[in-house]
Amino acid sequence: YGLFTFLLNSAFLIDTHRLNCGVVPLQTRIVGGDNATAGDWPWQVSMHFNERHICGGTVINTQWVLTAAHCIISRYLLYFGKQTQSGFNPHEVSRSVSQIIMHPDYNSTTFQNDIALMKLSSPITYTNYIRPVCLAAKSSIFHNGSECWATGWGQPLVAHDILQEVQIPVVGNNLCSSFYSFINVTITCNMLCAGELGKGVCQGDSGGPVQCKQGSRWIQGGISSFGIPCAVGIPEVFSRVSEFQSWITGHLAGTNVSFVEFTSNGTDLDSSFGCNTTAPPNRFIIILFIYIFTSWVLIYISKSVITHVDKQVIK
Repeated sequence: YGLFTFLLNSAFLIDTHRLNCGVVPLQTRIVGGDNATAGDWPWQVSMHFNERHICGGTVINTQWVLTAAHCIISRYLLYFGKQTQSGFNPHEVSRSVSQIIMHPDYNSTTFQNDIALMKLSSPITYTNYIRPVCLAAKSSIFHNGSECWATGWGQPLVAHDILQEVQIPVVGNNLCSSFYSFINVTITCNMLCAGELGKGVCQGDSGGPVQCKQGSRWIQGGISSFGIPCAVGIPEVFSRVSEFQSWITGHLAGTNVSFVEFTSNGTDLDSSFGCNTTAPPNRFIIILFIYIFTSWVLIYISKSVITHVDKQVIK
């Protein structure tokens, strides 16, 4: 009887976690606003190094955070339930990192497998302001044009004080490849592209999420990895979470991490897209902008933090 009760309770806990992932309890969102309201994105994590925000991440259970491998330079102090980078956050808690697991095949030159896990020094407690996100399952489908949201505080030197949110469309890998082929970057099936002119992860963070809503829950489709800064019309690239389900579950066996299938409606127009044969007319301006931007950042931030961004210029 005791064993039966234990198994029943264990099953209930797993189902409860799955039910609660990606759910925003407060429902305070103002559609179209750049500033997020407290509790809008309860899985958003702020990673601090030397008392400053450097990267983003997401809560996937009470003990683990998901982020990008290129963000890993130290055992950060992680903040949960944080809305503003300055001042008092009444719902905020922090944890140090006790363990870091980087993908063994992460390549800082090709941007492949840009994903990492961080274990917390002690478990967090879920509240209305701290919740886990659902992760896109292996079978998930993101069509070109699917509307999703990116969140974060911005780049290290020009970070916003208030958590930012921006709605961005998914860009199919075939179309995305046509943009990046001119700077010799290969877009693979492990990557997900999103963004458009004036909207991108210049309002977000490396390591932070792009998340898409399905029904009443939010599903993280990607981890902010690389791109041309500040939404100049070329989509940003994210690590495609669904392609790493086996890797994540392999390391977190026995913990509650919820994978949910995301399915876009309609037909994916990206399947019939043919790559452009000529470079965009403003390519030189774009590359020059990236060079100036990353050189400016180099003056203020340690090279290890921005190496990943700097490679966008030379590759």
